[in-house]
Amino acid sequence: MLIVQKKIKKNKLLITIGFSAALTGCATPPPQNKSDICEIFRENRSWYKASASASDKWGMPIAVPISFMYQESGFRHNARPPMRYFLGFIPYGRASSAYGYSQAKTPTWDDYVKDTGRLFASRSNFADAVDFIGWYIDKTHQVNKVPKDDAYRLYLNYHEGWGGYRRGSHQQKAWLLRTARQVDDRARIYQQQLNGCENELQRGWLRRLLFG
Repeated sequence: MLIVQKKIKKNKLLITIGFSAALTGCATPPPQNKSDICEIFRENRSWYKASASASDKWGMPIAVPISFMYQESGFRHNARPPMRYFLGFIPYGRASSAYGYSQAKTPTWDDYVKDTGRLFASRSNFADAVDFIGWYIDKTHQVNKVPKDDAYRLYLNYHEGWGGYRRGSHQQKAWLLRTARQVDDRARIYQQQLNGCENELQRGWLRRLLFG
């Protein structure tokens, strides 16, 4: 009887390991060319559809959330802040609960889920992450009146929070102002690139919709 129980436990462990490995294997790797939004969407066609849907839903240019993702996670689905170490070798936790493509922190993500009713949304899912960024941009526009195409000020809100931005907490962070400028510059470049390839992306998406 004991031998049978051990075999059952071993089989369960193997199944769990195999399932975890399958999920890891199915994870979408970061794009090979992160500096070209056309190449990003050609490599991951479903990302264009998700980004276009979020743009239609929340009213911001596609290039803005994609530039946010480049900066926040490098398009890594499981990105998180590095572990901190006491005395250089004793781990004592991460700097924040930020996770996934959008690096959304747990409390803010919970607000998004509650506000949108998307109970099964995941921070490691691209479509959910780009929708989250769209939601945050829409809230930023409502709360702090920032235009939805102003990637510079939108990113400052994204990093500091709505209250922090109103208090001007970003003004004393020269590194953050530089980063926000980089995000804005990249969004402009992405938009120029997208202007030249979006018709192709739209046709490709329509072909797959009609013919599979």
